[in-house]
Amino acid sequence: MDAIIFMGIQATGKSTFYRERFFRTHVRINLDMLRTRRREEILFTACLKAGQSLVVDNTNCKPADRSRYIPPAKQAGFQVVGYYFNSSIEACLRRNAHRPADQIIPERGLLAMHGKLELPSLAEGFDKLYYVSIGRDHTFVVEEWRHEI
Repeated sequence: MDAIIFMGIQATGKSTFYRERFFRTHVRINLDMLRTRRREEILFTACLKAGQSLVVDNTNCKPADRSRYIPPAKQAGFQVVGYYFNSSIEACLRRNAHRPADQIIPERGLLAMHGKLELPSLAEGFDKLYYVSIGRDHTFVVEEWRHEI
């Protein structure tokens, strides 16, 4: 059982990555879709109780954001895996501009989120960490984590 936590600002490819890699095997927990933390908590808890692998598809920019998921998942016997979506703010702004009109994030929102983004650490409780970037051929490149202090 995996509890996968995505980390990265909007327009880094998190939801597309989910659809490509985890759609058939993991429940997607996404605050934009669920709209409230209470609904998110209910679905997250249900997955833990059922032993259902899940992906938390949110920005999760700070350790405090991630800490709402890691301890309960570990306590339920899940392996906790983090995917950090590494992208320049310029690339995110370009991708954001090409989204459907109802999905465009205001530029100031992207910039603010970028300013809050903190690199994850294995010390937070992750069992594994990976970098994800978008390659020149527009496919995802997943690399082993190499940034520990």
